[in-house]
Amino acid sequence: MLLQHGYHDMGIAALLDETGIPKGSFYHHFTNKEDFALKAVDAYMAEVHTGLEQCLGDTSLQPLDRVRAFFEAVESKYQGEGYLGCMLGGLGQELSGLNEVFRKRIAGCFSEIASGLAACLEVAQQQGQLSVATSPQELANLLVDAWEGAALRSRLLRDPAPLMSILDFYFDAVRAR
Repeated sequence: MLLQHGYHDMGIAALLDETGIPKGSFYHHFTNKEDFALKAVDAYMAEVHTGLEQCLGDTSLQPLDRVRAFFEAVESKYQGEGYLGCMLGGLGQELSGLNEVFRKRIAGCFSEIASGLAACLEVAQQQGQLSVATSPQELANLLVDAWEGAALRSRLLRDPAPLMSILDFYFDAVRAR
């Protein structure tokens, strides 16, 4: 519901109706709507970390192919959700100018993702797949930034084309020549 409606348009009453959870049970587990949304971000990041570990840990693939596999898996998830995009990106766009707690949490999430990618890109660099003149961390940050922009466009269009275009562009551009 956070992905579909955003933070401000998702009411607690609607959430309780949708899930069938009694109000008292909700407030037993969450102090308020912000607490709920922050825990939803944590749960989302647990899924992201699982995906990162599965894809980036697949040593049957070359490092750059592992990174691309992660984003292709994310695209598949987006497809199953009707191309609503990234919950982190959506909440970040909605709340970063209004709520410092969310701004810091979501920025930290993107940093965690980029750090995982950077480690794999460093292996790619060591194996000669990337130029040694490029910083794996900067390349990872660039990929996360580009992906999030493409996720927004994909959400607007309800179409995967921006996601696939950015992957094609990025991986064509970074491969060592």
